[in-house]
Amino acid sequence: NNCQFKKPDIPQNILSPTCHTQSDGKTFEQLRQECLKKKKLFEDPDFPACDASLYYSQSVPLNFEWKRPGELCKDPQFIVDGADRTDICQGALGDCWLLAAIASLTLHKETFARVVPLDQGFDHSYAGIFHFQFWQHNRWLDVVVDDRLPTVRNRLVLVHSASSNEFWSALLEKAYAKLNGSYESLKGGSTLEAMEDFTGGVGETYETKSAPADLFNILKKAHDRGSMMGCSIDITSSAESEAQTTTGLVKGHAYSITGIEEVKYRGGTVRLIRIRNPWGQVEWNGPWSDNAKEWGIIDSSEKKRILLNSMDDGEFWMEFEDFKANYDKVEICNLTPDALTDDTKHKWEVNVFEGNWIRGSTAGGCRNFIDTFWTNPQFKLTLKETDDHRDHCSVIIALMQKNRRALRKEGFDLETIGFAIYEAPDDVDHLGKDFFRYNGSKARSKTYINVREISERFNLPPGNYLLVPTTFQAHQEADFLIRVFSEKEAEAMYAKVHLSESPPMPSLPKDETAEEKGLRRLFEKISGSDLLIIKYEYFLLSFSFPSGKEIKFDGVSLNTCHSIINLMDADNSGQLEFQEFKVFWEKMKKWIVLFLSFDTDRSGKMSTYELRLALKAAGERLQLDSTLSLNSTITVQSNAVILKCMLQVECTDVQ
Repeated sequence: NNCQFKKPDIPQNILSPTCHTQSDGKTFEQLRQECLKKKKLFEDPDFPACDASLYYSQSVPLNFEWKRPGELCKDPQFIVDGADRTDICQGALGDCWLLAAIASLTLHKETFARVVPLDQGFDHSYAGIFHFQFWQHNRWLDVVVDDRLPTVRNRLVLVHSASSNEFWSALLEKAYAKLNGSYESLKGGSTLEAMEDFTGGVGETYETKSAPADLFNILKKAHDRGSMMGCSIDITSSAESEAQTTTGLVKGHAYSITGIEEVKYRGGTVRLIRIRNPWGQVEWNGPWSDNAKEWGIIDSSEKKRILLNSMDDGEFWMEFEDFKANYDKVEICNLTPDALTDDTKHKWEVNVFEGNWIRGSTAGGCRNFIDTFWTNPQFKLTLKETDDHRDHCSVIIALMQKNRRALRKEGFDLETIGFAIYEAPDDVDHLGKDFFRYNGSKARSKTYINVREISERFNLPPGNYLLVPTTFQAHQEADFLIRVFSEKEAEAMYAKVHLSESPPMPSLPKDETAEEKGLRRLFEKISGSDLLIIKYEYFLLSFSFPSGKEIKFDGVSLNTCHSIINLMDADNSGQLEFQEFKVFWEKMKKWIVLFLSFDTDRSGKMSTYELRLALKAAGERLQLDSTLSLNSTITVQSNAVILKCMLQVECTDVQ
């Protein structure tokens, strides 16, 4: 099937409660009313019913047909008897991580109602259009879809409900696929990623084998606070992915945690945890499984309360010690950053920044790359007041790389990311290489890892800090979002890179040196009898340093001459007078010496990072991501370096 995508024009106004993402700018309700008026079912031009919406890296493996719910059953319903975790059954797509998050979402009715608005269905207002809301990069997006779903032989082959006439979960998956570019983009991921997209919350990850001793209490508190939770078993090779163990558990597979209990058993207390497999089947068969003998020993009312209508629905109970022995990772998405290790709830302050790592400019890599590390974006953080009844400031740093799932079709995947925090000197902005060479970090992320978001909790004394987010390798490009949570109000801002001030005017004629008098003679030769250099005159320069080294400039174009004159024409007369020409001369000498100093191998080539060092040495602390967008090591002839650096113009190459 042939189709074309219209890239959604996503509004940037994050102050709006919800941003509408449809490319024509219309809201869900506007589109629905238009369809009802025309008596026509909605067909989404932004996510059409074609193969490209399914797969981008391969041909479609099955003969899919796109059908609406009314074509699949007689009485389609959006939600049947309330949304429940048993409504989510995994299909042919490897997005168990998403389904585990959806299962957790159903346990939180208020949160569910925001993600899955209840103002839609198959009643009199049905127009073949539905909408869902997701948190993305600090704003809520309203994603509209039509209800044409991929089927094989009149059956849904992706996410579906156990009830054949219930469609909310299939439509939610379609909206999330649209948000990320295609269904295939949803293959593989972290449950925490989807949980954050459903809540805008803050994620925490625990390794069960090295978790705190009170992990059970942490999970119980998270459950009581309405946090969403998931778990998984690690794999050592791709061959183990979704391999079933003898105890009925699946490796490399995302599960959701749906319950925490403590029950009386044989005179003691047993800690239990309830897990759900998004397949809707395949369960744990060890102690405390659905038909295990342990249930016959506890109080019958307790058994009835905990088990409810237990069946082969993919959900099961385990003793917590068995859980820790079998599962490797627990992911928790907290609706607020409140610590799960104490009973205090706080009102958190948040600062949010967006930035990017650009090759040749701000993609400096981790501390291992000391020559470029300092070029990474830097953020100033000032903590003024300690937490209540404590001698430190609680801070959570959450670094998220943006849009990587949607960029998969272009060959991009998650970068390996992390961050470091340094104590910053007072009244400083962007710090250079020497600072990081001689100063260690005060705190940092535990590791660099290729996940969408990495977050850490720190207890820091009041003071000034510098936050440096990085990719592990240098020269890797990505956009990112940083959220800084603090219990008390904190000041946070970009560390600015200042441009140098204009140089002072040269000496008066009566105080001219022999060099300046020679320069006057050169000026007179170029300018002619009017002693003015005007915009439309061509000029070439040739002169000698006092050392006698000849520096020649060949092939200066007319456009270059015009640019020089425009730059140095302080009075906007369209002409260069001698005093203005002398300022240009001083700049010229300075940049030539700098170029020769930093072009140590005399190759005539300079990387953008070396160029920045040269600029800093000159006092021209130029921010290349906004002035020189450079993507590789570039050839820089000395005359153009002078011109481009002085002009501070945006360009894609310097020659």
